[in-house]
Amino acid sequence: MMDARLLSGIGTMIAVAETGNFARAAESLGLTPSGVSRAIGRLEQRLGARLFNRNAQATVLTEAGRQFVAEVTPLLAGIADAAARTGGETQAVRGRLRVNCDSWFASLMLAPKLQSFLDAYPALTLDLVVRDTLGDLVSDGFDAAIRFGVPQAPGPVTRRLLETRILTCAAPSYLARHGRPNHPSALADPAHHCLLFRDPATGRPFDWEFHRAGEILRVSVHGRLVLNDVATSIAACMAGLGIAQPMALGIDAALRDGRLVELFPDWNGEYFPLHAYYPSRHLPPAKVRAFLDFVLAEVA
Repeated sequence: MMDARLLSGIGTMIAVAETGNFARAAESLGLTPSGVSRAIGRLEQRLGARLFNRNAQATVLTEAGRQFVAEVTPLLAGIADAAARTGGETQAVRGRLRVNCDSWFASLMLAPKLQSFLDAYPALTLDLVVRDTLGDLVSDGFDAAIRFGVPQAPGPVTRRLLETRILTCAAPSYLARHGRPNHPSALADPAHHCLLFRDPATGRPFDWEFHRAGEILRVSVHGRLVLNDVATSIAACMAGLGIAQPMALGIDAALRDGRLVELFPDWNGEYFPLHAYYPSRHLPPAKVRAFLDFVLAEVA
């Protein structure tokens, strides 16, 4: 049989984790701070583990607390969604939806089209957070994420949305000064300046690779400018600062009007994926399903 006090304590714990302290959690739950403290104390005693570390500046989950939240949050979401289904509210999309998103995708594909999504669900508030890493969806308080790159480890549910080619490009002004390389291996010459892009997973610049019909050519390139934002990298490339390896997604116009020149069209067989992430496959909340359906429709 479900222990109501245990469930109530878990709800109080989630509120504290989301708001960051006992006072704000108490306000959101309609309780007193001492009531929240007692509820957390009872839950810690029941579990036999300390769930929060507290000081004058912050209240943060312990390792045991993070693990517990990671395990129970999908279950609570399932309970909430099952209740909505039972109550005939399967299509009710409301509340706050917090999404972790890659900056290039957010600015290029989401922002111009979000009005239709918001119009379709007037009871929903979308909190779109642009970050350069996925992080931990549960402990960071995200309902979903949209990110480029290969998933690094098992964890949240992952769904591939698209793949985009990696191109090697330069501006006409760069080629006028430095000449056009006739083969990827020419970029090993220090006379060529390449714009390096930092891998958020490792903190180091991505290696430069060139793919053709299953062949992979790795080239040790030279560069004095390291970037971690796609838009800035493309702007720097168009300004003639160096050769870049941008994703094909979003630079069609620059290639058509000549602001960028693709250098090695025979060596553009590398693809970079875009994935959607969400915490649980089992009964994801209606707001998450609605958002993912919207993103999939726009990607298609």
